[in-house]
Amino acid sequence: MAFSELEQLCSHVNEKIGNIKKTLSLRSLGQEPTLKSILNKIGDEIIVVNELLNKFELEIQYQEQINTSLKELYESLEEDHKDVVHFKENIPSHLPQVTVPQNLYMKSRLTYCQINDVIKEINKAVVSKYKIVHQPKTSMNSVTRNLYHRFINEETKDTKGHYFIVEADIKEFTNLKADKRFHVILNILRHCRRLSEVRGGGLTRYVIT
Repeated sequence: MAFSELEQLCSHVNEKIGNIKKTLSLRSLGQEPTLKSILNKIGDEIIVVNELLNKFELEIQYQEQINTSLKELYESLEEDHKDVVHFKENIPSHLPQVTVPQNLYMKSRLTYCQINDVIKEINKAVVSKYKIVHQPKTSMNSVTRNLYHRFINEETKDTKGHYFIVEADIKEFTNLKADKRFHVILNILRHCRRLSEVRGGGLTRYVIT
């Protein structure tokens, strides 16, 4: 064995022996009451520092993940930008027209305009009916008085305080026909909570809600 290698080996052994002596010395010092509390505080601080190092390590990993995600997002946006530029440079001068189908309600042949027309007629019937209800009786002729008595007789405790009409009012004050389409629209209005039904005495009352 060369002298230099022997010298390095001796130095290494002496270093290890020195570390052992320091450890034994610290252990003996730890038994002294005056130094024991200081060593305990140092140990607690080492634990805190170790926890901070762990948090820093997790934060570094999180930042690395964010950087990776941002890089992927940048590459994706760059590709999208290239596509937009390509479309802009190659867009045709004339585009084919698109025919939009008429908007229908509940897959039926009823359009919103048709439904609104029925609503207007129902409102017309309501206004005409309650104009008679609030008309002074002394100004009523025989026809109006008969209508008034029918309106009063059709009222129930469930319609008290509410405006309502029946099919006879539709026939009396509007040009609507109480056919299948009319009842479909009434069901739509009931579904939309624009009116409700009160039945009784063989009569259906359509209450405005």
